[in-house]
Amino acid sequence: FSLTGKEALTHFPSLGPSSNSAQGKVHVKQCDLLKLSRKQKRLCRREPGLAETLRDAIRLGIMECQYQFRSERWNCSLEGRTSLLKRGFKETAFLYAVSSAALTHSLARACSAGRMERCTCDDSPDLENRKAWQWGVCGDNLKYSTKFLKKFLGQKRIGKDLRAKVDIHNTNVGIKAVKNGLKTTCKCHGVSGSCAVRTCWKQLSPFHDIGRLLKLRYDDAVKVFSTTNDAVGHSELASPQRHSHSPKHAASPRSTDLVYVEDSPSFCRPSKYSLGTAGRTCSREGNCDSMCCGRGYNTQSRLVTFSCHCQVQWCCYVECQQCMQEEVVYSCKQ
Repeated sequence: FSLTGKEALTHFPSLGPSSNSAQGKVHVKQCDLLKLSRKQKRLCRREPGLAETLRDAIRLGIMECQYQFRSERWNCSLEGRTSLLKRGFKETAFLYAVSSAALTHSLARACSAGRMERCTCDDSPDLENRKAWQWGVCGDNLKYSTKFLKKFLGQKRIGKDLRAKVDIHNTNVGIKAVKNGLKTTCKCHGVSGSCAVRTCWKQLSPFHDIGRLLKLRYDDAVKVFSTTNDAVGHSELASPQRHSHSPKHAASPRSTDLVYVEDSPSFCRPSKYSLGTAGRTCSREGNCDSMCCGRGYNTQSRLVTFSCHCQVQWCCYVECQQCMQEEVVYSCKQ
C-alpha cells in the first residue's frame, strides 16, 4: 500500500440508505476498486468502512505531500509516482512515511467518528477514557489503528533485502510520527466553566503538524547501506557516522530518521520521475534560482480581483466590495 495517486481519483459508489446486504455489496466493490494486494483486499472486505477510510488516507497523504513540497523542484506530483516508488530516493522515503502516517491517522479518526464497524473510541482501559465516555467524548483510537495497520501492511523482516528493510523503516517512521503527535485534551464541566470536574482524552495532532515533522525528517534524511551484525547473525541498516564515510565507522540510523539508498535526480528536466520545473511558479526573493535550475525565469503582470472592505450587516450578512490589484508572477523558463 503506497501513494500511487490512482486510488485517490477513483469515485466510489455512495453508501446511501439501503439494506445491509446492498451496503455490503457496495463495500466489497469499493475494496475491489482500490489498488491492493490479495491479502489486503481480503482484509478490506471483512472491515466495513475500511475502503472509505483508505481512500480518505490516500487523499490526505497526497495533499499533505504536495503542500510540503510546493516550493521544491520535486513537488510530489502524481506524474512519475510509479517509477519513483521503484527507487530508493529521499523522495521515496517521504512517500512511504507520509502514506503510513496518513493511514494511521485516518484509521484512528474513523474509529472515533463511528465510521468503522469493528472499532470505536480509544479503548485503553484507564480511568480517563471511562470518564470521557460518560461525558460523550470519544478519544482517537490510535491503539487499534497501529495494530490493524501492521497486520494490513504485513510487515516482515526480509532476509538481506536492503530495499525492503528501508521501506519498512520509513513506514514505521510515519507511524511513529503520528504516535508522537498524540496529545491529551481536557474539558471542564464545573459551574461557570470552573474545572471542579474535568474530563481528559487522547487526541491526534492535526495532520499538517505530522506532515511538517516528516518534511524536517526528509531534509535530514540519512543514506544507508546494509551491514552484517555478527552478534545476531543477520543484516541491519547502517550509515556512516558524521565526519566519516568509512563502513568501519558505521552506526545504525535512529528509529525517527528517514533513510534512503541512492541519490536523487535533480528533477530539473522532464523524466520518468517528474515533469521537470519548466513553467513552475516561484518566488523571486525565495526559490526561483533553485527551482529554475539556472535557466532563469519569466516575469508576468496580471490583475487579480479579491473581496475587500468587508462589513458585517445586521445579524449574519457580510457585504464586501470587489477590489483589483496588480500581481507579478514569476515562472521558470524552458
